[in-house]
Amino acid sequence: MAKVKTKFQCTECGYEAPKWYGKCPGCQSWNSMIEETETVVKTQGRNSPLFDSKDKPLPIIDIDSGQEPRVQTGIGELNRVLGGGIVPGSLVLVGGDPGIGKSTLMLQTSHALTHSGLRVLYVSGEESVKQTKLRADRLGALSPELYVLCETNMERVEEAVDQIQPHFLVIDSIQTVYLPEVTSAPGSVAQVRECTSRFMRIAKGRGIATVLVGHVTKEGAIAGPRMLEHMVDCVLYFEGERHHTYRLLRAVKNRFGSTNEIGIFEMGEDGLREVGNPSELFLSERPLGVAGSTVVASMEGTRPLLVELQALISTTHFPSPRRMATGIDHHRLNLIIAVLEKRMGMFLQTQDAYLNVAGGVRLDEPAVDLAVAVSIASSLRDVPTKPDDVIFGEIGLTGEVRAVSRAEQRVKEAAKLGFKRVILPEKSLKGWKHPRGIQLIGVNTVADALAVALD
Repeated sequence: MAKVKTKFQCTECGYEAPKWYGKCPGCQSWNSMIEETETVVKTQGRNSPLFDSKDKPLPIIDIDSGQEPRVQTGIGELNRVLGGGIVPGSLVLVGGDPGIGKSTLMLQTSHALTHSGLRVLYVSGEESVKQTKLRADRLGALSPELYVLCETNMERVEEAVDQIQPHFLVIDSIQTVYLPEVTSAPGSVAQVRECTSRFMRIAKGRGIATVLVGHVTKEGAIAGPRMLEHMVDCVLYFEGERHHTYRLLRAVKNRFGSTNEIGIFEMGEDGLREVGNPSELFLSERPLGVAGSTVVASMEGTRPLLVELQALISTTHFPSPRRMATGIDHHRLNLIIAVLEKRMGMFLQTQDAYLNVAGGVRLDEPAVDLAVAVSIASSLRDVPTKPDDVIFGEIGLTGEVRAVSRAEQRVKEAAKLGFKRVILPEKSLKGWKHPRGIQLIGVNTVADALAVALD
């Protein structure tokens, strides 16, 4: 017997409640609760036609653990993030800010896959067929095996899939697709959840690799219920500053590969171009002999990345000094300033501190701490660092410099780009072979690092 059930759910965090709240108890968002009605069907256990289970429990040692077959997308940076290529039957979610290049990336990927003999269906719910064709003309993404459909009705999308029988399916975007039998508006929690469930059955049941493009909230998270990210196999975020040409593709969930890899692209007139040597590109405009500028060796997955850190310390005109950071966590900046004041005796209480990672890159690992401290001290003392130095290391609250992972890869990248000296934690010097032609200086405290870098 069917029973109609009414509930309220938050569009931001997915919190469910039996009654409406003006402010969501889960995420504290105002006016984010919407009403949903659903039909609950009571099943009859094993005799119900809804119960269909043909799989039997197997000993784990008898299960084949062979590698999943992968298809090369034709875009090396995307293959890197996906773990070596896209897996047939996988469901991938791609999110990012408006205008960052999600549709451009998907159209270029679709065109590249057609060169491998695959048939691609690109479903656009936000642009007309002519608009998509204009974008394809600009990108040069024209192929007889690339089919374009402008549709938002889920049932008609399924009909197109039955007709075309594609190997690769793109839905741009999932928030525009709706099911007629669900009474909620397109983009609501119920619609996004049900449509994603349908696409998951299409991907798994027919072996069609499916990519869902998703909108993001003001905070940068993918809009809709959190369940959306749990249902898919892979979640990718397309990041970048609107005023910079560089774009970063980062995996936050991947059932078929690592979540530590990133792909780096450059936005041009003809679309997205892969960046083969990002370190050289990020350092191409670095000024030499300027106080407050240092080069740090960071790791993004298995890829070492050399970027420039810039710090500016100036006398404040406010009752409390300003602390601003672009590219790193500003809480980490406050921590490093506190260590410099307490352990190094630097008087920064009357100084504004501004920190910037050149190129629009965001660095999240603690290995950049030592370079931040050297940049701040260099700007405060107005003493430039040496242009051939690379610095990395984690700073503790007592002023010690802690070891970091993958020191060998960082040093090799610095040597490849022509740097002469690396300042790194003393404990990171052990257990690997040092390359020739570059000087390694191990330090144990922040004081040791400043004495070497600013001598």
